[in-house]
Amino acid sequence: MTRIARRMADIQPFHVMEILKRAHALAAEGRDIIHLEVGEPDFPSPAPIVEAGRRFLTSGHVHYTPALGLTALREAIARFYRDRFGADVAPERIVVTPGASGALMLALGVLTDPGDEWLLPDPGYPSNRHLVRSFEGKPVALPVDATTRFQPTPDHVAAAWTPSTRGLMVASPANPTGTLLDLDEIVALRDTVAARGGVLIVDEIYQGLNYGVEASTALGRADDVFVVNSFSKYFGMTGWRLGWMVVPEGYVREIEKLAQHFFISPSTPAQHAALAAFEPGTLEILEARRHAFADRRNALLPALRDIGFRFATEPQGAFYLYADISDIAASSEELAQRLIEEAGVATTPGIDFGDNAPERHLRIAYTTDEARLVEAAERIRRVL
Repeated sequence: MTRIARRMADIQPFHVMEILKRAHALAAEGRDIIHLEVGEPDFPSPAPIVEAGRRFLTSGHVHYTPALGLTALREAIARFYRDRFGADVAPERIVVTPGASGALMLALGVLTDPGDEWLLPDPGYPSNRHLVRSFEGKPVALPVDATTRFQPTPDHVAAAWTPSTRGLMVASPANPTGTLLDLDEIVALRDTVAARGGVLIVDEIYQGLNYGVEASTALGRADDVFVVNSFSKYFGMTGWRLGWMVVPEGYVREIEKLAQHFFISPSTPAQHAALAAFEPGTLEILEARRHAFADRRNALLPALRDIGFRFATEPQGAFYLYADISDIAASSEELAQRLIEEAGVATTPGIDFGDNAPERHLRIAYTTDEARLVEAAERIRRVL
């Protein structure tokens, strides 16, 4: 008989992947599908990164690295924090991981006892609550809305805190809303959590993809928080599966023990490729792409507003629009289904991001070129 762990009853599917599967099926039938559903940049990995990976692979010496990552890469990340953000981060506190998901697994594995509660903004990235559950913790939703730019406040945290609460997870820029926390807000949340004996985890995986405001890091004002980052979004290395985490002093050895058992080490070719991510030529390419994302956002927002989509708060980061569709449809799931079937436009319904009014919201990723975004808006207009 098939026996499945009880926790799996609480693990929901990633609905956007179902949308993606349907999109691929329609494309196989000859349909032209515009992909606005998956949070993956459409740009190829920057050429200097690819070339660095290729050079390493031709050596043939593709072996394990230390569990915490290549020393050279940890040092390069530390220099990036110093040069870009003025943050002094010791390389010894930097842990290279198999994607940002691997970083979150390590943090939660070290911090979570069975029954511990973690506070998570709702709407928010869906995998976070399922990772908490996987370590026998209890995800607790903090309903947030446009009045706080879909970000939690100290009042939210204080009202939800219980004797079982272990900590708070936030994201800046956030998925699915693209909104930011400024450093004063992060410090206020850190202070609120720390006063209750808890831990703050800050997801910065979209750091660098900022529009109209300078990118920042929580580490500029707080060194006692866990900060998760990734080479996937700003650096354009999604399929390389490489991320990192900055760990407060006192936790590194425990993180290392788990990393040894979970992963042995991050991908060796990906780490050697990532050494080129911080070179001036690579950063020039990435900044040009950031400006392209800004142009895409500025083209798509007004086009969707003209159709009837509402945006209570404009995104300042990532590459998502979180649209209120209640004026044009009763259900975001039904609307997403209609758009992919009738318009050939794939989007993500709010159900993926929590229980806070998901039927009213649709996430739209501007991860394709501007001409296709304009075409997508016109197809949506015709269908509606």
